[in-house]
Amino acid sequence: MSDGRVANPDGMTEKCGVVGVSLRDRAAARPLYYSLYALQHRGQESAGIITHDGFQQHSHVEMGLVGDAFDQSDVEDLNGAAGIGHVRYPTAGSVDSSCAQPFSVSFKSGSLGLSHNGNLVNADEIRDELAGMGHAFTSDGDTEVIAHDLARNLLDEDLVRAVKRTMGRIHGSYSLTIMHDDTVLGVRDPEGNRPLCIGELEDGYILASESAAIDTLDGELVRDVKPGELVVLHEDGTGFDTYQLFDRDDTAHCFFEHVYFARPDSVIDDKLVYEVRRELGRQLWEESGVESDVVMPVPDSGRAFASGYAEAAQEEGEDLEFAEGLMKNRYVGRTFIMPTQDERERAVRLKLNPIKSTIEGKTVTIIDDSIVRGTTSTQLIQLLKDVGAEEVHVRIGAPQIIAPCYMGIDMATREELIASDRSTEEIRDEIQADSLSYLSIDAVAEALAASRGDLCLGCVTGEYPYDIEGEDTDRDVTRPVIDDISQPADD
Repeated sequence: MSDGRVANPDGMTEKCGVVGVSLRDRAAARPLYYSLYALQHRGQESAGIITHDGFQQHSHVEMGLVGDAFDQSDVEDLNGAAGIGHVRYPTAGSVDSSCAQPFSVSFKSGSLGLSHNGNLVNADEIRDELAGMGHAFTSDGDTEVIAHDLARNLLDEDLVRAVKRTMGRIHGSYSLTIMHDDTVLGVRDPEGNRPLCIGELEDGYILASESAAIDTLDGELVRDVKPGELVVLHEDGTGFDTYQLFDRDDTAHCFFEHVYFARPDSVIDDKLVYEVRRELGRQLWEESGVESDVVMPVPDSGRAFASGYAEAAQEEGEDLEFAEGLMKNRYVGRTFIMPTQDERERAVRLKLNPIKSTIEGKTVTIIDDSIVRGTTSTQLIQLLKDVGAEEVHVRIGAPQIIAPCYMGIDMATREELIASDRSTEEIRDEIQADSLSYLSIDAVAEALAASRGDLCLGCVTGEYPYDIEGEDTDRDVTRPVIDDISQPADD
């Protein structure tokens, strides 16, 4: 970028996190605030909360981390026992306050707030149609498109049918928390691509992207929201109603939630993320274990992989030490300034520092979750050899990323992806590793106890579970035809 800022130069940026609560006798703002802290890893560009006190909506949305976006008075001013919240990393729309969420609109049938995790692939078609009908848009994000479409449908339909009509028109990945006046809703797209779960609190209920937010509030995980399901929290916090609006033969769960994005202490689709990552590490040893003195993770997501990898090796009698040989500087954010080429080339030293005594004179295996562009991997391997590693072997707890993600991960273009046009051996030569192996797709499916047909594998196969212009699909799917907003939703 021209200003010298590099955003995660060899990684993937998180998507977004959504939350909604309905409580009996206390303000929702502080529980929402704590929940956003628990979901901070899913987005660091903006944070926001909308509440409703039974009479009017209250909103506070700002750029920055949760702790920077809110002070005590901001939280205290958000009145009402129901509300929704959002942390955002932009995958569609601008990096500015116009796309920060929750997004709110007022119309003659009431007020509407919406938080969105995911990405639509037909947002432009719907926006053009609605703009032609007089809708004024203030952002270029897809969340506003959903909000306008739903607001229009609420003029003619009850809440459930309005949501179903909008779901029948939008195509792509979404988990939503919605606030219609003081009623909080949760919606998961029919393929279940993005996570969303329900939790019970001492005095109400919560919807959240990850169960870690429920844990933060001392709640109990009830279950995942099902793909294609609408959940309506009772306004008095005493329960919830559910409506299965769409059914699909196959789901399209994002396997990278378990590999990288989710917190390891979250339960997603009935599986503890930490244990899935350990099993992925065990599978990695079974498929491509290599003799070495020490195995160590690339912090932080590689830690559980490396633990499972080492345990599987030791069970087979290998004398393989698990060690934390790379220390992460937690005060370097996802974005930092590197004005010169030399500084950019050595940027990895800002984030990771090797422990020389763990590495010097040893053969080392490092475990990471992915290789995207290859820049950081090259620098890291050179760093380890500079401090005395005899050999550096690289094992990756996911398949090769060969194609971009259209579903809400800001990954890279095909031209930037190192694996899009290179073999594993060519990548090994490029990053100067002594050996390199990735985990197979079948091993990922086995670790998740899922069939390949129930996973979104677009980034590792180039075939997607949605109808995306110019791309192949892995199932029979066609995007909705947007030409007549008056068409009724299917009963």
